[in-house]
Amino acid sequence: MSPGLSVRGLAAQRGTREVLRGVDLEVSPGEVVALMGISGAGKTTVLRTIAALEPFSAGSIEVGGFTLRPGTIPPESALRPLRRTLGLVFQGSSLFEHLTVLDNVMLAPIHVYGWTTQHAQGVAHNLLNSLGVADCAASFPRQVSGGEAQRVAIARALAPDPKTLLMDEPTSALDPARRGSLGETLRRLAAEGRGLLIATHDVEFARACADRVVILGGGVVAEEGTTAEVLDRPVQEATRELLRSPDTWRAPPG
Repeated sequence: MSPGLSVRGLAAQRGTREVLRGVDLEVSPGEVVALMGISGAGKTTVLRTIAALEPFSAGSIEVGGFTLRPGTIPPESALRPLRRTLGLVFQGSSLFEHLTVLDNVMLAPIHVYGWTTQHAQGVAHNLLNSLGVADCAASFPRQVSGGEAQRVAIARALAPDPKTLLMDEPTSALDPARRGSLGETLRRLAAEGRGLLIATHDVEFARACADRVVILGGGVVAEEGTTAEVLDRPVQEATRELLRSPDTWRAPPG
């Protein structure tokens, strides 16, 4: 099966510091891949370059047949094919506080993709229902729990029906019960044929949810393989350092 996401030789800088020095990774449809590494390893930078939110200096990124090249980020008008095939869930959900849950999910379909209000509303209601947060549709983000907000953010990302979904530290604000529920949701999305790339330092979540693990260290992929291979039998120091980190095992807030 050809990958839905293919990253080759990805290099990126922040100022004079090289954050990524040649990252290669793939995510196939129906696969959940955990992108892991200690804080500062470049996980979020990988996601943001794939989503064309940050430029990169070398390599190539292909998502569903759309290719990004090094240099200046293309204008949004040129990125519409990418936006349709790729969804991004930011850390902390990043919902618009002044909009209801329903309006958060409808926003991009109406204003970016030109959907009618009726069509966007129907899709939004279906997504919220499928993710178990239909009762929150008229609520504002401050009125819902962290787990509910995370599901709303997923619904917002799924509204254009992307085939690849990126998530940045999705368990950071969730208690253990909600982490388990989120994992079940992500496995279901993968079973529907979507590829998921999840940046996380949560080892137990990765064990429960991911098919493969990719470890970043020193700006490159230090180690990759099945979840059991990498996390139970680490070979590289970058993986051992991740597993020793207290943040890796700390229970998130309730």
